[in-house]
Amino acid sequence: MAATGPAPAEASRLWVHVADRGADTYEFLANLVQQQRSFVIRSCTDRRIHLGHKTTDSTGYVHVYARSLRLQGCRQVKVSARAGRPARRARVQVGFAPVLLRPPVACCGQYERRPLPLWIVYVREIEAPAGTPPLEWFLLTDLPIKCLEDAWERVSWYESRWVIEEYHKAQKTGCAIEELQFTSSKALQPMIALLSVTAVTLLNLREASRAPDAKQRPATSVVDESYVEVLSGWRHGRTCPEWSVHDFFYALARLGGHQNRKRDCRPGWLILWRGWMALQHMVDGAEAMGIKFRGQT
Repeated sequence: MAATGPAPAEASRLWVHVADRGADTYEFLANLVQQQRSFVIRSCTDRRIHLGHKTTDSTGYVHVYARSLRLQGCRQVKVSARAGRPARRARVQVGFAPVLLRPPVACCGQYERRPLPLWIVYVREIEAPAGTPPLEWFLLTDLPIKCLEDAWERVSWYESRWVIEEYHKAQKTGCAIEELQFTSSKALQPMIALLSVTAVTLLNLREASRAPDAKQRPATSVVDESYVEVLSGWRHGRTCPEWSVHDFFYALARLGGHQNRKRDCRPGWLILWRGWMALQHMVDGAEAMGIKFRGQT
């Protein structure tokens, strides 16, 4: 956490740590506040609080208090897929208020035993689908919330967590950066940097393949034209530079071992990584043979 360093000097720049319920420990929150690190963290524990930023304010519990707040506005947020439940969009309202988190009675970890002046942002789904528990988020942040737009901004920051998590999956499950066998950080860091570029490419490709225009959008808008030509040549015996994102994505998955049957699940990171590695070797081989691709001089 400390290794990220300060944000750039521009007044508009800000590093914000975004984390799920696993990060909701008093030690972590206290250290973020002590180091003046901005954050939005989903609360898991119904902690004791003062209903304001003063120790003279009334006391209560953060989740109980959040549920009592007046809900405002209405927006849609993305809900990620879970076992047996597809991804969906949820219509939510939001409430917010200042709170003073009281340190736990039993001290676990190293931190200053003093209350933390934070803000609670409560997000609640309205009109949830039948048989589905309504979405409910308790978000803790150190950044002041002066109006409704500030609250929605904090919610949007938390929403970005899913993209970040998928990027990490692309790095670890797909590109296997944790399995690299370099023995020094000097050798390891450049390799992680290179694989991270590939992870971003695969993440962009997967997200584009899920978009409504995947069958109309050119694949060359996401990947280099040489990859499209080589992969289409492998798949059809002729180059198809006009291939769509959908065509390229499922051909890459097929190269990685996916059967592309109707009953099959969507390709995962391992399949995409295997396909990409095989395609990379094919592109390298074509370039070694002196094959010229469209757009190359």
